[in-house]
Amino acid sequence: MFKGKKQEETNKEEVVKDAQQEAGAQNDASKAESAAAAEKEAGESEEAAQEEAKAEPSVEEQLTAKLAESNDKYIRLAAEFDNYRRRVAKEKLDLISTAGEDVIKGLLPVLDDCERALQVLNSSTDSEAAQAAKEGTELIYNKLMGYLKSKGLAPIEAIGKELDTDFHEAVAQFPVQEADKKNKVFDVTQQGYTLNGKVIRFAKVVVGI
Repeated sequence: MFKGKKQEETNKEEVVKDAQQEAGAQNDASKAESAAAAEKEAGESEEAAQEEAKAEPSVEEQLTAKLAESNDKYIRLAAEFDNYRRRVAKEKLDLISTAGEDVIKGLLPVLDDCERALQVLNSSTDSEAAQAAKEGTELIYNKLMGYLKSKGLAPIEAIGKELDTDFHEAVAQFPVQEADKKNKVFDVTQQGYTLNGKVIRFAKVVVGI
Protein backbone atom coordinates (compact mmCIF):
# COMPACT_ATOMS: atom_id res chain seq x y z
CA MET A 1 0.00 0.00 0.00
CA PHE A 2 2.82 2.38 0.92
CA LYS A 3 4.61 1.40 -2.22
CA GLY A 4 1.65 2.32 -4.38
CA LYS A 5 1.26 5.57 -2.54
CA LYS A 6 4.93 6.40 -3.06
CA GLN A 7 4.65 5.57 -6.74
CA GLU A 8 1.66 7.85 -7.03
CA GLU A 9 3.58 10.75 -5.41
CA THR A 10 6.50 10.15 -7.73
CA ASN A 11 4.18 10.36 -10.74
CA LYS A 12 2.69 13.59 -9.44
CA GLU A 13 6.14 15.11 -9.02
CA GLU A 14 7.05 14.16 -12.59
CA VAL A 15 3.82 15.70 -13.92
CA VAL A 16 4.47 18.92 -11.98
CA LYS A 17 8.06 18.95 -13.20
CA ASP A 18 6.98 18.48 -16.81
CA ALA A 19 4.41 21.22 -16.43
CA GLN A 20 7.03 23.55 -14.97
CA GLN A 21 9.45 22.75 -17.84
CA GLU A 22 6.71 23.35 -20.43
CA ALA A 23 5.75 26.67 -18.77
CA GLY A 24 9.41 27.68 -18.68
CA ALA A 25 9.81 26.85 -22.35
CA GLN A 26 6.73 28.89 -23.23
CA ASN A 27 8.02 31.78 -21.12
CA ASP A 28 11.40 31.64 -22.89
CA ALA A 29 9.69 31.61 -26.30
CA SER A 30 7.53 34.58 -25.30
CA LYS A 31 10.61 36.47 -24.13
CA ALA A 32 12.40 35.65 -27.38
CA GLU A 33 9.43 36.91 -29.41
CA SER A 34 9.24 40.11 -27.35
CA ALA A 35 12.95 40.70 -27.79
CA ALA A 36 12.71 40.14 -31.54
CA ALA A 37 9.76 42.52 -31.79
CA ALA A 38 11.60 45.16 -29.77
CA GLU A 39 14.69 44.74 -31.94
CA LYS A 40 12.61 45.07 -35.10
CA GLU A 41 10.87 48.19 -33.80
CA ALA A 42 14.23 49.73 -32.87
CA GLY A 43 15.56 49.00 -36.35
CA GLU A 44 12.52 50.61 -37.97
CA SER A 45 12.87 53.69 -35.74
CA GLU A 46 16.54 54.00 -36.67
CA GLU A 47 15.74 53.71 -40.40
CA ALA A 48 13.03 56.36 -40.06
CA ALA A 49 15.45 58.68 -38.26
CA GLN A 50 18.07 58.16 -40.99
CA GLU A 51 15.52 58.89 -43.75
CA GLU A 52 14.36 62.02 -41.93
CA ALA A 53 17.96 63.15 -41.56
CA LYS A 54 18.51 62.61 -45.30
CA ALA A 55 15.32 64.53 -46.18
CA GLU A 56 16.29 67.56 -44.08
CA PRO A 57 19.04 69.61 -45.81
CA SER A 58 22.28 70.11 -43.98
CA VAL A 59 23.41 73.48 -42.63
CA GLU A 60 25.87 73.81 -45.51
CA GLU A 61 23.14 73.16 -48.07
CA GLN A 62 20.85 75.71 -46.39
CA LEU A 63 23.60 78.35 -46.43
CA THR A 64 24.36 77.60 -50.09
CA ALA A 65 20.68 77.99 -51.01
CA LYS A 66 20.43 81.30 -49.12
CA LEU A 67 23.61 82.57 -50.83
CA ALA A 68 22.23 81.66 -54.27
CA GLU A 69 18.94 83.41 -53.46
CA SER A 70 20.72 86.55 -52.27
CA ASN A 71 22.94 86.56 -55.38
CA ASP A 72 19.87 86.24 -57.65
CA LYS A 73 18.16 89.16 -55.87
CA TYR A 74 21.33 91.27 -56.24
CA ILE A 75 21.57 90.56 -59.98
CA ARG A 76 17.90 91.45 -60.49
CA LEU A 77 18.26 94.66 -58.48
CA ALA A 78 21.38 95.65 -60.42
CA ALA A 79 19.59 95.04 -63.74
CA GLU A 80 16.59 97.10 -62.64
CA PHE A 81 18.82 99.96 -61.52
CA ASP A 82 20.73 99.87 -64.82
CA ASN A 83 17.45 100.06 -66.77
CA TYR A 84 16.31 102.96 -64.58
CA ARG A 85 19.61 104.80 -65.10
CA ARG A 86 19.37 104.39 -68.88
CA ARG A 87 15.75 105.56 -68.93
CA VAL A 88 16.55 108.65 -66.86
CA ALA A 89 19.56 109.44 -69.06
CA LYS A 90 17.42 109.15 -72.21
CA GLU A 91 14.67 111.34 -70.74
CA LYS A 92 17.28 113.92 -69.72
CA LEU A 93 18.79 113.89 -73.22
CA ASP A 94 15.35 114.27 -74.80
CA LEU A 95 14.57 117.15 -72.46
CA ILE A 96 17.82 118.93 -73.35
CA SER A 97 17.39 118.41 -77.10
CA THR A 98 13.82 119.79 -77.08
CA ALA A 99 14.18 122.36 -74.28
CA GLY A 100 13.51 125.29 -76.65
CA GLU A 101 10.72 123.55 -78.59
CA ASP A 102 7.97 125.94 -77.47
CA VAL A 103 10.07 129.02 -78.25
CA ILE A 104 11.03 127.75 -81.68
CA LYS A 105 7.46 126.73 -82.50
CA GLY A 106 6.43 130.28 -81.63
CA LEU A 107 8.93 131.63 -84.17
CA LEU A 108 7.72 129.44 -87.02
CA PRO A 109 4.93 131.88 -88.02
CA VAL A 110 7.65 134.55 -88.42
CA LEU A 111 9.41 132.24 -90.86
CA ASP A 112 6.13 131.76 -92.70
CA ASP A 113 5.68 135.54 -93.04
CA CYS A 114 9.23 135.92 -94.34
CA GLU A 115 8.65 133.21 -96.92
CA ARG A 116 5.39 134.81 -98.08
CA ALA A 117 7.05 138.23 -98.29
CA LEU A 118 9.84 136.75 -100.40
CA GLN A 119 7.31 135.12 -102.72
CA VAL A 120 5.52 138.45 -103.24
CA LEU A 121 8.77 140.32 -103.79
CA ASN A 122 10.02 137.71 -106.25
CA SER A 123 6.87 138.09 -108.33
CA SER A 124 6.96 141.88 -108.15
CA THR A 125 8.04 143.87 -111.25
CA ASP A 126 8.67 147.13 -109.42
CA SER A 127 11.89 149.06 -109.53
CA GLU A 128 14.97 149.20 -107.33
CA ALA A 129 12.84 149.72 -104.16
CA ALA A 130 11.31 146.27 -104.61
CA GLN A 131 14.77 144.78 -105.12
CA ALA A 132 16.03 146.43 -101.94
CA ALA A 133 13.00 145.19 -99.98
CA LYS A 134 13.58 141.69 -101.33
CA GLU A 135 17.22 141.72 -100.28
CA GLY A 136 16.36 143.04 -96.82
CA THR A 137 13.69 140.40 -96.31
CA GLU A 138 16.06 137.66 -97.47
CA LEU A 139 18.67 138.90 -94.98
CA ILE A 140 16.17 138.74 -92.09
CA TYR A 141 14.96 135.33 -93.21
CA ASN A 142 18.45 133.86 -93.57
CA LYS A 143 19.56 135.15 -90.17
CA LEU A 144 16.49 133.76 -88.45
CA MET A 145 16.72 130.43 -90.25
CA GLY A 146 20.44 130.15 -89.53
CA TYR A 147 19.86 130.71 -85.83
CA LEU A 148 17.03 128.16 -85.65
CA LYS A 149 19.05 125.59 -87.58
CA SER A 150 21.85 125.98 -85.05
CA LYS A 151 19.30 124.91 -82.41
CA GLY A 152 18.41 121.76 -84.33
CA LEU A 153 15.59 122.97 -86.58
CA ALA A 154 15.33 121.39 -90.02
CA PRO A 155 12.71 121.79 -92.79
CA ILE A 156 10.83 118.67 -93.84
CA GLU A 157 11.39 117.85 -97.50
CA ALA A 158 8.09 117.20 -99.21
CA ILE A 159 7.88 118.24 -102.90
CA GLY A 160 8.16 115.15 -105.11
CA LYS A 161 8.37 112.81 -102.11
CA GLU A 162 6.11 109.84 -101.46
CA LEU A 163 3.38 110.73 -98.97
CA ASP A 164 4.71 109.83 -95.51
CA THR A 165 2.22 110.29 -92.69
CA ASP A 166 5.10 110.40 -90.20
CA PHE A 167 6.06 113.80 -91.67
CA HIS A 168 3.26 114.92 -94.02
CA GLU A 169 -0.36 115.91 -93.49
CA ALA A 170 -2.40 115.64 -96.68
CA VAL A 171 -4.84 118.56 -96.83
CA ALA A 172 -5.87 118.16 -100.48
CA GLN A 173 -5.61 115.90 -103.50
CA PHE A 174 -4.84 116.88 -107.08
CA PRO A 175 -5.42 114.69 -110.15
CA VAL A 176 -2.24 114.02 -112.16
CA GLN A 177 -1.72 112.22 -115.47
CA GLU A 178 1.77 110.87 -114.84
CA ALA A 179 1.80 107.54 -113.01
CA ASP A 180 5.08 108.35 -111.25
CA LYS A 181 3.48 111.38 -109.58
CA LYS A 182 0.56 109.51 -108.04
CA ASN A 183 0.55 109.42 -104.22
CA LYS A 184 3.41 111.89 -104.23
CA VAL A 185 3.49 115.42 -102.83
CA PHE A 186 2.46 117.88 -105.53
CA ASP A 187 2.51 121.09 -103.48
CA VAL A 188 3.17 122.34 -99.91
CA THR A 189 0.68 124.72 -98.30
CA GLN A 190 2.61 125.00 -95.03
CA GLN A 191 6.24 124.05 -94.43
CA GLY A 192 6.86 121.34 -91.81
CA TYR A 193 9.82 121.20 -89.45
CA THR A 194 11.72 118.80 -87.18
CA LEU A 195 13.69 119.71 -84.06
CA ASN A 196 16.62 117.39 -83.43
CA GLY A 197 14.84 114.69 -85.41
CA LYS A 198 11.45 115.14 -83.71
CA VAL A 199 8.53 116.47 -85.77
CA ILE A 200 7.27 119.70 -84.21
CA ARG A 201 5.04 120.64 -87.17
CA PHE A 202 3.82 118.37 -89.95
CA ALA A 203 4.13 119.58 -93.51
CA LYS A 204 0.68 120.32 -94.96
CA VAL A 205 0.75 119.01 -98.50
CA VAL A 206 -1.27 118.45 -101.65
CA VAL A 207 -1.02 114.88 -102.96
CA GLY A 208 -1.30 113.76 -106.56
CA ILE A 209 -3.90 111.08 -107.37
